[in-house]
Amino acid sequence: MGGDELAFIHKAFESNWIAPLGPNVDGFESDLSLYLGNNSKIALLNSGTSAIHLGLKLLGVESNDDVLCQSFTFSASANPIKYLGANPIFIDSEEATWNMCPLLLEKAIIERISSGKKPKAIIAVHLYGMPYDVDKITNISKQYGIPVLEDSAEALGSTYNQRPCGTFGDISVLSFNGNKIITTSGGGALVTKNSKLRDEAVYLATQARDSAPHYQHSEIGFNYRMSNVLAGIGRGQMRVLDERVAGRRSNYEFYKEEFKGIEQITFLDEREASFSNRWLTCILTPSFKIREKFRLALEKNNIESRPLWKPMHMQPIFKNYPNYCNGVCENLFERGLCLPSGTNLSIEDLQRTVAIIKKNTK
Repeated sequence: MGGDELAFIHKAFESNWIAPLGPNVDGFESDLSLYLGNNSKIALLNSGTSAIHLGLKLLGVESNDDVLCQSFTFSASANPIKYLGANPIFIDSEEATWNMCPLLLEKAIIERISSGKKPKAIIAVHLYGMPYDVDKITNISKQYGIPVLEDSAEALGSTYNQRPCGTFGDISVLSFNGNKIITTSGGGALVTKNSKLRDEAVYLATQARDSAPHYQHSEIGFNYRMSNVLAGIGRGQMRVLDERVAGRRSNYEFYKEEFKGIEQITFLDEREASFSNRWLTCILTPSFKIREKFRLALEKNNIESRPLWKPMHMQPIFKNYPNYCNGVCENLFERGLCLPSGTNLSIEDLQRTVAIIKKNTK
């Protein structure tokens, strides 16, 4: 917490605004709109997953439609496809960003169209805060007329060509889960430049209640809106967002400097157009064996680290769905490790983590 959150929470209690509407909801949406710029319209929701679900619905995804989805991501990117009864088609990553490979994306689109089934949407993810190749993915989207749902859940504070991530998709998604760059404990947002889409998202997120003096519903709605209390936490968190990004990037620079010259450890560098919030600092090792050696040594010393995301096409629940993968994200999963990255880490914490890994490189 940054310190100002309680003031906004107290205002919510003092004014008796506890429900999923109120001054903090309006204020947090305004804060985000101002931060993102680019004519961004915000609908605060109770999770990033809810935002992906509503985003796909607003893009017209229905039962049995195909949705192209980055395989190298957390399951929350893909699960909402199935909420709608649609079919995920998984796309492998490129080595330069660890994100959706434009070449494989276009290959999938061409093959799906030639088989008589044009995909309805593309879910592209800024993984670990590193921007995907926005120019190429956007151009492919426009060329084939398939909208992009931009999963920026891990990338608030990141930019591409100096423009904020979360503003590139036809619809974009943010997350304020407890592990994100800023948090409302649980929460998310749908971002769009289209006011009608934003209003439709709010309508669907509040049980799709029609404008009537009684409770009337013409379509199925959802209980997805963020509460005024949690939005108060978000308002306080916005005041320290830049500080949080600087802290995460400082962690990354510390690790990179400390591991300089160690052949067993490499990092994902930013490309010229990209600025990453470095939500998590990740390393690549030469093999699964060495990755596990590092992870287990840290675990033995009560330090948590985790392998990179297990690709969706390798998950038991999704293994039977089509994929356009060539082994890149499988290799990253086998060799990659997420290091402790929180902004509350002390220099002693970082030094202890580094010392244990260095000891196990010998």
